[in-house]
Amino acid sequence: MSLPDAAAVRAATAVLDGVAWRTPVEGSTSLAEQVGGPVLLKCENLQRTGSFKLRGAYVRLSRLSDAEKARGVVAASAGNHAQGVALAAALLGITAVVYMPLDAALPKVAATRQYGAEVRQVSADLNGALAAARADAAQSGRVFIHPFDHADVVAGQGTLGLEILEQVPDVRTVIVPAGGGGLLAGVATALSETDVAVVGVQAAGAAAFPASLAEGRPVPLERLSTMADGIAVPAPGEVPFALVQRYVDDIRTVSEEQIARALLLLAERAKLVVEPSGAAGVAALLDAPETFEPPVVVVLSGGNVDPLVLLRVIRHGLAAAGRYLQMRVRVPDSPGALATLLAALAESGGNVVNVEHARTAVGLGLDEVEIGVELETKGPEHCTRVLADLRTRGYGVASTALG
Repeated sequence: MSLPDAAAVRAATAVLDGVAWRTPVEGSTSLAEQVGGPVLLKCENLQRTGSFKLRGAYVRLSRLSDAEKARGVVAASAGNHAQGVALAAALLGITAVVYMPLDAALPKVAATRQYGAEVRQVSADLNGALAAARADAAQSGRVFIHPFDHADVVAGQGTLGLEILEQVPDVRTVIVPAGGGGLLAGVATALSETDVAVVGVQAAGAAAFPASLAEGRPVPLERLSTMADGIAVPAPGEVPFALVQRYVDDIRTVSEEQIARALLLLAERAKLVVEPSGAAGVAALLDAPETFEPPVVVVLSGGNVDPLVLLRVIRHGLAAAGRYLQMRVRVPDSPGALATLLAALAESGGNVVNVEHARTAVGLGLDEVEIGVELETKGPEHCTRVLADLRTRGYGVASTALG
């Protein structure tokens, strides 16, 4: 098994000259206040194709022999690697076929086609797409381009780490989202000749690295459950795993609520659109800001998010931040009762976004109706005030769920 070193990452930088953009780093005052020192966001969500994946894909494809290039390439991806391979292939004049899960985000599928690749949606998950791509390679002779488990791919992803060193020379900690580990391994390898701490972050519902590191080998997960499809990978690759073992200082996990809150913060405070996987590093920072030595650089690994998913995640983030209040209120079954309740909520400063009216419910009196109300609030304290105001007015709040 060939493992890249820091020199290999430096060589990959030359390959990517004029191909991958040098993405900006942006300071975050709100995060810096929590950490107690500078926090900067490495905006790889602004990279060509919307993620870091172009780096590794282009380095891998550029090093194929002429005969391999003539046969074409095949890949499997939930979206970001698909776009990276598609664009790299187009730039190098190589034909590309990409297998994607049936539920892959529509914008990612459309973008992959627009970059020139043939897209085939074949399975319910990434494992099925990978199996189909491997079978295609065996039958057609196309070169299989793994999303993370190859030395050239890891070296290409690692160029992001060298950019961080140039842009933030005094960086002490770099936080990197991780799925199969290609980006994490690449960044850690790029920084292996320094004393910068590298921390990987996985979604709790797709965290293969902790158990794998404990076992000393890649151990596949039996089940994946996360909105962060970009890092929903059942097992680390052999190449990334060996490098993560050697160079990464820590692996953290974050919940779906933490990812949603991080995505919301990035949209509101940093004015950046980031996909759930790309926000994982910020989620880890928010979870335990005092544990990271500043200056901290957090990698925003991608920004390819379906607008419909973004709406749901932002709403989830608002709930996780205590800015949604769901409750069921019992009122007399009489004309004007609903209007009176809504007026009371308006006076309390809550913005009603949904109302349900039920006349049949367990324990409901014949002269009562139950009103289900969902409203936007200004935070947990405001939620508490709204409930207290309703109870002062004599309303019976049957149940509540503070977001």
